[in-house]
Amino acid sequence: MINQSYRLVSPKQIRCELVDEPISYDDVIVRPTYLAICAADQRYYMGKRSTDILKDKLPMALIHEAVGEIVFDPKKEFAHGTKVVLIPNTPVETDDIIKENYLRSSYFKSSGYDGFMQSLVVTQRTRVIAYKNIPDRIAVLFELMSVGMNALEHFESYSHMRKQVLGVWGCGSVGFITSLILKKTFPNAEIIVFGTSEAKLRYFQFADEVYLIDNIPPDLRVDHAFECVGGSGSEAAINQIIDIINPEGSIALMGVSENNVPINTRMVLEKGLTLLGNSRSGYEDFENAINFVERYPEAQEYLANIISDEIVIKNVRDIDEAFEEDASNDFKTIMKWEI
Repeated sequence: MINQSYRLVSPKQIRCELVDEPISYDDVIVRPTYLAICAADQRYYMGKRSTDILKDKLPMALIHEAVGEIVFDPKKEFAHGTKVVLIPNTPVETDDIIKENYLRSSYFKSSGYDGFMQSLVVTQRTRVIAYKNIPDRIAVLFELMSVGMNALEHFESYSHMRKQVLGVWGCGSVGFITSLILKKTFPNAEIIVFGTSEAKLRYFQFADEVYLIDNIPPDLRVDHAFECVGGSGSEAAINQIIDIINPEGSIALMGVSENNVPINTRMVLEKGLTLLGNSRSGYEDFENAINFVERYPEAQEYLANIISDEIVIKNVRDIDEAFEEDASNDFKTIMKWEI
């Protein structure tokens, strides 16, 4: 099948390329309807990755957050027009212990492999999940929610039972969704969000408390913490967590940083802290994300609040506009894919 792939060929330069896509009996063809821009996509678009990485991975179609409709299923398991969320993580093996998103052999859409910025997406049928009764513009956030579900699973598996006060560092999209998941999962716990923007913290209406990171009560303590900052702010966030967290607490690390992050390991040892690494997600995490929104319908209203902009895409110029707008948005930029 000849397909149109909208590939980033160099920073801020996207080109439509024709690609001959092989189709197997185990594949399905999906027409994307909504896509969301992630910070990782933005770093590629703006050329904020190293020269070696850009040289190695480009040209590449961006975007790993997407939903769409089934166009063709050779097995007829999915009816034409079925709404599905697309799963970017693609494992090539299974392991009894290690989850699919942590297997080093797995590959990930829009990270060295074409993402979902295509006219049609040919993908394994095990990489889509059907959903109903949820608006597409909300469903496109399932990938981000699945990352939170992955972190939640880790947290529940490795943290101790005292969960009276949970702290979330970061007032962006990851911090918002993570704290929402925690509030619904642990309704009796106090959820406290720490951030750098008073305006963005106002969106966290479901949280019990919010604090600017330079105005935290000196006696405040948390049992466990979630670091959702990433980038250059990771060092300050993690070290502040280490200072504030109670002994033997767990720190779920969710923010991605390009450079190594120096942290106070002496206090990690003295307090007996557990650091939990979290990255990406797999099939079960997406199922849990869908189930979460179905179980808590009010979550849709909260999620709608972090859609900063919706841009209709009809050509490459519209794609460029979306990425430029996203660079100054507080939360998520979504693209209604009509190209």
